[in-house]
Amino acid sequence: MIVLRPTAAGQPRVLWLRPNRALDKRGLRRLIIGLAAMALATASWGAWQGNVFAPVFALLEAFVVGFALGAAWRAGGRGERIAIGPDTLEVRAVPGRRTVRFQTYWVRIGLAQGNGRQRLLLTSHGNELEIGAFLGEEERTEVSRKLMVLLSEVSGQTRR
Repeated sequence: MIVLRPTAAGQPRVLWLRPNRALDKRGLRRLIIGLAAMALATASWGAWQGNVFAPVFALLEAFVVGFALGAAWRAGGRGERIAIGPDTLEVRAVPGRRTVRFQTYWVRIGLAQGNGRQRLLLTSHGNELEIGAFLGEEERTEVSRKLMVLLSEVSGQTRR
């Protein structure tokens, strides 16, 4: 997901990159409870038929599935904040403290093939940074276009 935040005059332009999420925290909780309820209902029917260990395994399964879904959901909370000012382009990994700065005039945006997919790269003075690795191919192409437009607006020139 690509979000361009409106800013006041004189403030850096901010572009947020986030993975697409289908559920919020409440929806995830409902999904886990629903899956656990179905597993326990099936296990109860199995116990009634004579499999007394079914509820134990159903509880274990519900815990493992809930933990795995929660971990996957938390991984979807990562993102990148790209702030474009008149002098610097700053990329900050969220959550985390990794921040990389490039000079606005010298930064180049490119799409390169690698690892069986397109990579969106920012390069300047021998430094290279991949951004939007969690985005789809079309979204990475859209981000590269938006960044080129924003950089040209900030620096007041046309970029290729």
